[in-house]
Amino acid sequence: MPTADELLSADTVTTLARILARSGGRRTAPALTARATALDGLTYSGRVAAVRDAVLADLPEEWPAFEAVVRTALAEPGFAGWMTFPVNEAVAVRGLEVFEPGLELLHDLTSRLTAESAVRPFLRADPDRALAVVRKWTDDPDPHVRRLASEGTRPRLPWAPQLPAFVADPRPALPVLDALHRDASEYVRRSVSNHLNDISRDHPALAVETAARWLAEPVDTTDRVVRHGLRTLVKAGRPEALTLLGHAPDVPVTVHGPVVTTPRVAVGEYLVFDYAVTNTGELPAELVIDYVVHHTKANGTRTPKVFKLVTRPLAPGETLGGTKRHSFKPITTRRYHSGEHLVQLQVNGRVRGEAVFSLDAG
Repeated sequence: MPTADELLSADTVTTLARILARSGGRRTAPALTARATALDGLTYSGRVAAVRDAVLADLPEEWPAFEAVVRTALAEPGFAGWMTFPVNEAVAVRGLEVFEPGLELLHDLTSRLTAESAVRPFLRADPDRALAVVRKWTDDPDPHVRRLASEGTRPRLPWAPQLPAFVADPRPALPVLDALHRDASEYVRRSVSNHLNDISRDHPALAVETAARWLAEPVDTTDRVVRHGLRTLVKAGRPEALTLLGHAPDVPVTVHGPVVTTPRVAVGEYLVFDYAVTNTGELPAELVIDYVVHHTKANGTRTPKVFKLVTRPLAPGETLGGTKRHSFKPITTRRYHSGEHLVQLQVNGRVRGEAVFSLDAG
């Protein structure tokens, strides 16, 4: 994964300073030039904020003049990539005062990288007014703009401020998804799926209802959009999502395992277990087979984490089996604790077998 310096480096900011200075009819952009040599130690978000503030210091305060400089910069092919991200954030600051013109400038900027974060202050300030503009973007010929309509309105967009109003009630943005779930661009459709997945975290019934509407009049890409959009509900074993996707929770199967072959595991090693699932019914079965690791916490309680194993149809009488190696390599997002852990097999959302193992966290 690129580092903060690689995404928004001193050279990138220096180039941005030159472009914006030329675009404003000036020889230099002093705040940006100074900031280019004072980025060390800043995270990526810290760099974005610092460069944004430098852009605001160097560009005119009045909107028409500010917009003119940015639009002149847009005529330069070199004005692209990560240097545009803090400019977008500066537009979000200045543009809120004029609103619709600010959104339209983000519309034009988004193809240079993405304005998905910068559009969110408008949606937070006045959702109805912002959505009136954003909904029009779903018909734009540029897939970057169409994706901006979906990605920018996501309730829980990673690495960006949440939209509390849409977390509480995502329905105002649903017309955007309805317009884009059949989009010709996979880039756009993937954003729609991720947006639906965001909705599913807080409003599972609404997410399933929306997916069912799309599946009622499908095109070739609808199934993939829906499956990716409901992935969190499927991993959680929500029966309504599984049933909609054809994975009946009460599917007739027998399960052998998990049979743990590494009863004691140290951090840095692998949990290894065998499993087998047999379709005992008279019809083919569409199976989603996951495994759940229940990590022991410092206080002795356990927290489950679902991992994908396999998704495939199984003919009557057919058996699917294998061996799984699950890594306990140290990661920054999880702290391991010594003690008795649990691993379960989950078939179409139902737990079908479990086994214990011991973890030595050192």
